[in-house]
Amino acid sequence: MSNKLQDTVAVVTGSSSGNGRAIALALAAEGATVVCSDIRREAREGGYEGDIQTPTDDAIRANGGKAEYIEADAASYPAMESLINSTVDGFGRLDVMVNNAGIFTGLHTIVDETEDEYDRTMAVNAKSVWLGCKFAIRQMLTQEPVDGSRGRIVNIASIGGLVGLAAEPAYCAAKGAVVNLTRQLAVDFAPERININAICPGFLATAMVRPFLDDPELNKVLHAKSPWPELGTAEDVAKAAVFLSTSDARWATGSLLTIDGGFTAP
Repeated sequence: MSNKLQDTVAVVTGSSSGNGRAIALALAAEGATVVCSDIRREAREGGYEGDIQTPTDDAIRANGGKAEYIEADAASYPAMESLINSTVDGFGRLDVMVNNAGIFTGLHTIVDETEDEYDRTMAVNAKSVWLGCKFAIRQMLTQEPVDGSRGRIVNIASIGGLVGLAAEPAYCAAKGAVVNLTRQLAVDFAPERININAICPGFLATAMVRPFLDDPELNKVLHAKSPWPELGTAEDVAKAAVFLSTSDARWATGSLLTIDGGFTAP
């Protein structure tokens, strides 16, 4: 274990599976105390994690790290407020907030997408980030800077927030909201020394993306559109999240870090 995040406290939403799980494990490996939060403690079925039967907080402790689990619906105002309050009550402060929770309701054009699918996607993929930022920033403003920062927020957006992805209207709308919310908040709170950045992952081997990867034709298309010879993993996103959570990214705020194998480069 390293110690770049020793004596820091981090919250990761959507921590039970995929990117969130990998990020929580990576932050803990750098010494952070990680509050894992999700709507359920167990990992989503169909993921690629080798220890998928072990809840994330248990996996962190098994690796010698410090973690606890707090159940919370990331799209709920009272649940997110309680999550941050409980974290601060238990550990005294909040140094890193990773707004990762997200859903994907499948491929469909706007003609076939239902209002419920749109509302759910915007709630979990956009409103949850707004809530996480709101309550994290409120807390961070009360803290004295450490290593030049009052706190660091990492929002998990998507390449779908930067370019249009076929048959993903609500998803792209929600992730586009995350991208520009990140920029806006960075402008407001840079003078207060709060770093706010976003990661825009491409298509990765996670349970959410599995339907694409299991479909031979879609799999072929993804590889054809990605200049890098293979697709990425949740661990690639986690390493970027660690960077943005440390003083190595001291002067980075309002940044959109693409981890996509060159998908958005052409």
